[in-house]
Amino acid sequence: MRENPCESETVLRITDLTKVFRDFWRRPKVRAVDGLNLTVQRGEIFGLLGPNGSGKSTTLKILLGLLHPSAGSVRVLGRSPRDVAVKRYIGYLPEESYLYRYLTPTETLRFYGRLFALPRRERAVRNEQLLEMAGLSEARSRPVGEFSKGMARRIGLAQALLNDPQLLILDEPTSGLDPIGCRQVKDLMRALTRRGKTILLSSHLLADVEDVCDRVAILYNGRIRAQGRVSELLEKREAVSLTLPSLPPDKMKRILALAREQLGRDPDVEHPSLSLEEFFLRVVEEAHRADSQQAGPGQSPAVAGFLREPGETASKPGEPAGRSP
Repeated sequence: MRENPCESETVLRITDLTKVFRDFWRRPKVRAVDGLNLTVQRGEIFGLLGPNGSGKSTTLKILLGLLHPSAGSVRVLGRSPRDVAVKRYIGYLPEESYLYRYLTPTETLRFYGRLFALPRRERAVRNEQLLEMAGLSEARSRPVGEFSKGMARRIGLAQALLNDPQLLILDEPTSGLDPIGCRQVKDLMRALTRRGKTILLSSHLLADVEDVCDRVAILYNGRIRAQGRVSELLEKREAVSLTLPSLPPDKMKRILALAREQLGRDPDVEHPSLSLEEFFLRVVEEAHRADSQQAGPGQSPAVAGFLREPGETASKPGEPAGRSP
């Protein structure tokens, strides 16, 4: 009996991966990926970072089975990415949302649901939940060709989740979204990992990566130049920051005098600050409450109910996603 790939703790394993593009005469032209090694565990958000031309897109295409590696091995959920059976466990949002512009969001999700062989009733339930989660319920009857880039990203993300994937590959997921939409997508990613999903994220928006990723790898010229947990990579071990509540002037003076005595100089003192995103969302939230006395637009919608909780039964290889055993 073949192992259910969803039960493996290692979702992605890349070993000595190399990809060399050749010219018409088969001569090496570009070494896009050079000896890449990394693993991604179940329930992680892993960030794949690097400047343009660093090998990120090539790596993602190999993981999706769209390119053959020149050397090394790649295992996705314990199998080759070329294995058709493993693709039903993968969701993918490309950098550009390539959608059929004359279909509505409902028709788009219905089309992809058929590709995954979802039963008709299950397809209808998932479509409704995903449209609600993506904030597109009111636009369900509009052709997606009329959508802004942000709205197109929302329907693209809904499509990537339609098959209840175990591995979600997101390429610039917040591109085109306003700050409220960015926060909702980041909250959604955290909620999905709490439900046992694994996310591989590629983005140039480093603030978003810092907010959500557990670990990152930074590529340059096809090689990993730094890799590890975000908190450890960014930590400044040569300095310590203390956060104190607001104190009366006399108490603060005594604390500063003690610090000056120990350091031999005046300590750096500053008030902690919000990020611009946090400040923006707070202003919008307060304005919305003042106008309507309702929950603000920054509140993230509930995760679609069909996306499994940890421990729930997953479909087996060869079974259409969503079909009961």
